Amino acid sequence: MKRTNYCADLSAKDIGSRVTVCGWVQKQRDLGTLIFIDLRDRTGIVQLAFDNDTARDVFDTAFSARSEFVLEASGTVRARAEGAVNPNMKTGEVEVYVDALKVLSKALTPPFEIKADSDTKEEVRLKYRYLDLRRPDLQQNILFRHKVTKVTRDYFDENGFIEIETPMMIKSTPEGARDYLIPSRVHPGSFYALPQSPQLYKQLSMVAGFDRYMPIARCFRDEDLRADRQPEFTQIDLEMSFVEMEDVLAIGEGFMKRIYKECLGIDIETPLPRLTYTEAMERYGSDKPDVRYGMEIVDLSDAVKSSEFVVFKSALENGGTVRAIKAENCVKTLTRKEIDKLTEYAKGCGAKGLAWIRMTEEGIASSFAKFMTEEEMAAIIAKCDAKTGDVILVIADTNKNKVLSQLGQLRIETANKIGVEKKGIGLLWITEFPFFEYNEETGNWDAMHHPFTSPLDECLEYLETDKAKVRAKAYDLVLGGIELSSGSIRITDPELQKRMFSLLGLSDEEAHLKFGFLTDAFQYGAPPHGGMGIGLDRLCMQLLGAESLRDVVAFPKVQNASELMTQCPAEVPAEALRDLHISINKTEE
Repeated sequence: MKRTNYCADLSAKDIGSRVTVCGWVQKQRDLGTLIFIDLRDRTGIVQLAFDNDTARDVFDTAFSARSEFVLEASGTVRARAEGAVNPNMKTGEVEVYVDALKVLSKALTPPFEIKADSDTKEEVRLKYRYLDLRRPDLQQNILFRHKVTKVTRDYFDENGFIEIETPMMIKSTPEGARDYLIPSRVHPGSFYALPQSPQLYKQLSMVAGFDRYMPIARCFRDEDLRADRQPEFTQIDLEMSFVEMEDVLAIGEGFMKRIYKECLGIDIETPLPRLTYTEAMERYGSDKPDVRYGMEIVDLSDAVKSSEFVVFKSALENGGTVRAIKAENCVKTLTRKEIDKLTEYAKGCGAKGLAWIRMTEEGIASSFAKFMTEEEMAAIIAKCDAKTGDVILVIADTNKNKVLSQLGQLRIETANKIGVEKKGIGLLWITEFPFFEYNEETGNWDAMHHPFTSPLDECLEYLETDKAKVRAKAYDLVLGGIELSSGSIRITDPELQKRMFSLLGLSDEEAHLKFGFLTDAFQYGAPPHGGMGIGLDRLCMQLLGAESLRDVVAFPKVQNASELMTQCPAEVPAEALRDLHISINKTEE
């Protein structure tokens, strides 16, 4: 067997050529004296033709071919008959008139039709993922991901980065999620962890003098799944020595510009827009805002400061705030019934309630107008720059951060409900994250990113006195409302690192037990360095406009972190557990 061409690579320029193509039967059409077979491979489809002049054994083989049979076909490329040209098909001008046909493999009738935009339940498709991956739209996604990966390696190689593999079995260290643990057979009771990121190893690579590091790394996090999260994922990880934040951002922007140009044919303008964390929260209620539409948060506190409406008055008297979002020209969509649904959604986000104003043709309808003066209502409408057809949604609370977060979530839910128009690509940087975040459950101040993130120089004076004021040399890259990348400039001063550990509640002994290999290394001359990790799966998902990471991952897990095709995780033999010194104690949930 020698394939000469991929199916969809054939065109009018190949007319008269003898070719051999291989692939799967998409469709067989028996017209009596004529048989047509649509043969499919990863490039697309070409039509095979058979007629009365075809050798009998070849014709009979074509007659017996069924959906998903694997064929090898040899013949001559010819123009399709007049009136049979298919302008919607890449190979629609030509067909292969077959004189030799071989069935390489027969197939059972598949449990669903192999076609783009399948309406078969995802659970069924994932059980037969090897068939699902034959669908042309899914194959194009995987091929697109391959192209993104190639462009990535080319770009970073051209910019002096070195690809260094880091271990997949590492020491468990505290990060943002639970570790996946691997028991050691030769060290009873001890465990390796699968890396949540190569964070510590890439910093050690800088200490080792490699200067610029970029692997495409597999990472693992044991956390609840969602559409943009998988338990195992791929990260474009990079670290750079002798740099400041601007250097890292410039490399990141250059990469995104290259990806958009080579993979989508789109020129994006750089430098990219930037918002500080505080600006993003104040305007959008999110540290990963979707800036492709407006509906920004408006502060109504001054406009209602004299109001006797108990909800607003109580919030403001206790140091809180009153904020709103405006949904333009959607009063007909956001009926009272729909606003009731949004109210329940807001309560699910932690809000105590949702006040509203509907600017109808007949006048103003509101859930709280009877508690307000006409002047106060006019002030709210003016502050929101609202007009007839608009709807204003208001949340008040004593906790400003909660109000901003609740409105941020409500903004997204409302935008989806009314089908807001999204313009542009929504690519931007978020900078100056808080170093600490307060943990209400424990009463402690935790690191928002990780303990190796460097505080801004001007915030060092507040480390012990006012943790809420401390901002970090940390930055995220956001694309269309999804966090694509997170990074920071690292701490390399051993004394400052020791100070940060102490502020995070880690004693010298605990810090050395968990991170001693890194802090010891820093005592041997650590260059200033920083970096970031870009989620390859999320990047492809966003570039393709896919709804889920499962559309760009070949063999994904479902929401409970299982894989339906191989049915993992699965139990293992008792002997394997004994070798690992493990016993299983099942408890009822």
